Amino acid sequence: MITFSQEQKINLLKYVFIATILLVNILGSKIMTLGTINISVAIWLLPILFLITDILEEVKGAHTVRNLVFSSAAILLFSFLFIQLTVYITPAERYTHNDAFVTIFQNSSRMIIASIFAFVIGQMHDIWAFDFWKKKTHGKYLWLRNNLSTGVSQFIDTTIFIFLAFYQISPKFDFAFMWKLILPYYAVKLVLAFLDTPFVYLGVKWLKKSPK
Repeated sequence: MITFSQEQKINLLKYVFIATILLVNILGSKIMTLGTINISVAIWLLPILFLITDILEEVKGAHTVRNLVFSSAAILLFSFLFIQLTVYITPAERYTHNDAFVTIFQNSSRMIIASIFAFVIGQMHDIWAFDFWKKKTHGKYLWLRNNLSTGVSQFIDTTIFIFLAFYQISPKFDFAFMWKLILPYYAVKLVLAFLDTPFVYLGVKWLKKSPK
């Protein structure tokens, strides 16, 4: 049976975290319908980010998670710059899909920048809030700390992203309309954050478990 050291488990969580935030930005421009709400398909990936940071912070502390967030932001920025470069590279004659390529990646550039800002600010708040509540509860009530920190952080993340990505892209997208986008989007995130609570406990137990 294959066993992993704690360091290997931490590295695995970091790899999944970075892969997830990249996927969020690559896939985020596709919209789906959930009941009466139009949301990005990337919404299903977002709980993974807060799940991993809470697991890592519970076991390894805020410093480890803070480094992960800044490293991921640097990777996102590099990816964004390279994607923009490829948009302007003249395609080969046999590449007939350049218009679609440009439409997808150039039109999503504002969303990617918005996502980077929202990601960093939301995650920084989550790290601070989780540590704050951990001290207040003397390391108890992981379920409460997880939901309090993630719930507020998801609101911050959603609000910043929606405003930076969509505000005034057309006359319809005014201040009032932003909240019509934010509130239902945040409600879905909040439900998903609540549902991931058992996985936080499982993740912490798995990460603390020593190989035999």
